[in-house]
Amino acid sequence: MTLILSGNDYKYELEGVLKLFIPATQFTHISADKIETEDDHVFARQKFTKNKVLLYVICKYNGKKCHKAVLLDVAENPDKTDKELYLSRLLYEALSELTGIKPKWGVITGIRPVKRVNTWLSEGLDKNEIYERLSKDYLCSKEKCDIAYSTAMTQQKILDALDKRSFSLYVNIPFCPTRCSYCSFISQTLDSGRKLIPEYIEKMCREIRQTALITKDLGLKLDTVYFGGGTPTSLEAEQLGTIMKCIEHSFDMSTVREYTVEAGRPDTITEDKLRTIKENGCTRISINPQSLNPKVLEAIGRSHSVEQFYESYELARKIGFKCINTDVIAGLPEDTVESFQATVDKLISLSPENFTVHTLSIKRAALLNQGDKTVLKNPTDDMVDHATERLINDGYSPYYLYRQKNMVGNLENIGWAKPGYESLYNIYIMEEVQTILAVGAGASTKLVDHPNGLERVFNYKFPLEYIKHFDLMIERKKQIRDFYADKL
Repeated sequence: MTLILSGNDYKYELEGVLKLFIPATQFTHISADKIETEDDHVFARQKFTKNKVLLYVICKYNGKKCHKAVLLDVAENPDKTDKELYLSRLLYEALSELTGIKPKWGVITGIRPVKRVNTWLSEGLDKNEIYERLSKDYLCSKEKCDIAYSTAMTQQKILDALDKRSFSLYVNIPFCPTRCSYCSFISQTLDSGRKLIPEYIEKMCREIRQTALITKDLGLKLDTVYFGGGTPTSLEAEQLGTIMKCIEHSFDMSTVREYTVEAGRPDTITEDKLRTIKENGCTRISINPQSLNPKVLEAIGRSHSVEQFYESYELARKIGFKCINTDVIAGLPEDTVESFQATVDKLISLSPENFTVHTLSIKRAALLNQGDKTVLKNPTDDMVDHATERLINDGYSPYYLYRQKNMVGNLENIGWAKPGYESLYNIYIMEEVQTILAVGAGASTKLVDHPNGLERVFNYKFPLEYIKHFDLMIERKKQIRDFYADKL
């Protein structure tokens, strides 16, 4: 597929719309004022006359053609964003006509739809006005308007109470027992990375202490702690304890309201690890089966059994965890609507405080993207609809939502929670409203400046890089001081 741009530079926006209809595909981009190919293409034209601007698209796909156009008054549409949006809508309408597909999020291609709703709420728009913008301007379905608005309303009380001097600490453990076929995260299997772990932990603790000194000097307050990865419980109990004790001794923990550790894979969970995590301050844990269908687990390279998930969950309750999250993924290979529904129903019967429903995203770095593309045709809509209905009926509310490129069915990931159990960290990072200071290989610090956006500070990606270039990476921490120099 070739995307031909004429009189505009809206490559990013238009390609985003294209991917709603033709996912996991490489596009060729050229600038030209005419079509010189017989292959599948999109010709997107912006042409100015004296007082008007003509926007039109010509699409050819699978031997069929469609043309859409609109003529605008320049004086009434001076903003570049308006023209991008008009052209995106034209492309959406043309591709809908050619393919018979009507993506429910309309032309919203960004990963944070709720952020847009929160902005409109802060500007004083009411529910009807927000729904009108979503549906009229962005062609968003009523179903997705409902979920975006409901999520924003759940977040409002939490966002209103946010202390601008607070921050969260993200701790990255980039090791896993094996690599899942859908995963694109930067992580190493234990077989290849085990020998690096002792030095990695030593260096990470040094980075934690250095970060704590900076926040103390700046007068920042630690709000939440989040261990992610990878799979943090790939480490031994003693190793987890070393990192958690380092955090406790380095930061003032009296202001911490939430402490999450992603236990993730049940095959990494032991009683010793859970007790160590609990005793060192963790208040929230994730135990993620992704599916309770053994065939699906085998297909995606998860080496744990369904029984191991139940044992791990029961053990966490026994040890005293009051907030447990479980994850499922809609659209996995070998899954069916019936088996996905069974997974959701069984997990809800356990009454976890948090329940995250992901939609499979086929990333270039994931093993699934190397093989059979029939996985892209899974009936994810029906799967997600069932999960949504069940969770609402059982008293859960959506509290964060984000989208990724190449998501099966062009859907989304939604975090659901029982009232009062919303994860603060997940809201903050998705809505980009709080500084997240990140430590470890592959971690990315986000420095938030209201209302002027954010800056990022990247750590080296891989554990060996992180270890070898540690001192250079620590130098980057000066950017935190520079960022806050005239803001506090």
